[in-house]
Amino acid sequence: MEKTTCCVVGGGPAGMVLALLLARAGIAVTVLEKHADFLRDFRGDTVHPSTLALLDDLGLTEPFARLPQRRVRTVQLPLGPGRSPVTVGDLSVLPGPHDYVAMVPQWDLLDLLADEARREPSFELRTDTEATSFLVESGRVTGVRYRTRDGRTGELRAVLTVACDGRGSLARSLPELRLRRFACPMDAWWFRLPRQEGDPSGLVAGAGEGFLTAMIDRGEYWQCAALIPKGTDAARRAAGLDRFRAAFAAAVPWTAGRTDALRSWDDVKLLDVHLDRLRRWHRPGLLCIGDAAHAMSPVFGIGINLAVQDAVAAARLLSEPLRRGTVGLGDVRAVQRRRRPTMILAQTLQRAAHARFVTPVLDGRPPLGDAGRARHLVGLVAGSRVLRRLPAYFIAYGALRERPPAAAIRRPATRPPDAGPRDGD
Repeated sequence: MEKTTCCVVGGGPAGMVLALLLARAGIAVTVLEKHADFLRDFRGDTVHPSTLALLDDLGLTEPFARLPQRRVRTVQLPLGPGRSPVTVGDLSVLPGPHDYVAMVPQWDLLDLLADEARREPSFELRTDTEATSFLVESGRVTGVRYRTRDGRTGELRAVLTVACDGRGSLARSLPELRLRRFACPMDAWWFRLPRQEGDPSGLVAGAGEGFLTAMIDRGEYWQCAALIPKGTDAARRAAGLDRFRAAFAAAVPWTAGRTDALRSWDDVKLLDVHLDRLRRWHRPGLLCIGDAAHAMSPVFGIGINLAVQDAVAAARLLSEPLRRGTVGLGDVRAVQRRRRPTMILAQTLQRAAHARFVTPVLDGRPPLGDAGRARHLVGLVAGSRVLRRLPAYFIAYGALRERPPAAAIRRPATRPPDAGPRDGD
């Protein structure tokens, strides 16, 4: 019979961070990842200062700095159609070495975490292995049943099973965890456009005909999102790609001539956006963290960082019980008590942004109820150094940084070498 101390279901950011921290603490941990590798595009990869500080704690500053990345220090919004974007968030005011958001392909970050975890003899990563159901004995989850890509099945027993398998988590089928859904006004189209010298830098937003745009500076290209009214994907695709290309170029005039890079609808990927959370993240022998516990909207780009900090809190609170081999209900409940207030605050702010900004624009109405008022507010924030600090501090501290277990800290933090040009360089 296969056994481990902690079975982590899902090799995303939450799962890999948790596995690394537990393995460094000498705890046997096995990660089950249903895919063959981590290579999936358009995943959350906005690495905020709270997560960068964790990588410092883990001694991964220099390996992370070597990953391909762009450092975003500004958030920009347009004042009106055809007008140049203005800076409404300036992360350069943040104290310490991490006065930026690192835009790193998620697969590179996960490969880094996996390579580091493999240094620990108590770590095991099984790819092409999907958890299919939970093992339950006397009301307690005691592990999982799994199936590999070649059709082999088996059982893996564990003192604790942690669901890190996203919003489609196996754990969400358990009725006692009680999923609570919130109305979400949009879905997202993801695609790439070429970047040219002289383009704005950082994070740039805009508005078009019934959609919002967010463009992430990737150095050689723009990773673009178009937020569209929920459930309208099929109808908009039926209207034709030419119409969307023209509408996007009208919303972001400096991209004119580049939208031809979208050769077919295959270049535009749909993300069905959800905003929800479990009322309970646990039952005996089971804990849910990250998107498995709380699916986030892409607004503020905070989801990956909340998931990482969930994992850090779980490792710190559960390392000792796992070493003893007795994880009680109170131990897993403590993780939810620790992380739930931060998650609720983040989702509350996302819902407010949906109601006051996203929904009106998607419906063709001005945000805040009045176009002039919205332009005035954007201009006020852009013109005030003090007000520009507010988005920066939310990005830096919105995920409520957690400290890892002492056993996981290997080297003192050092200031990372420059991994890319600053905005404007």
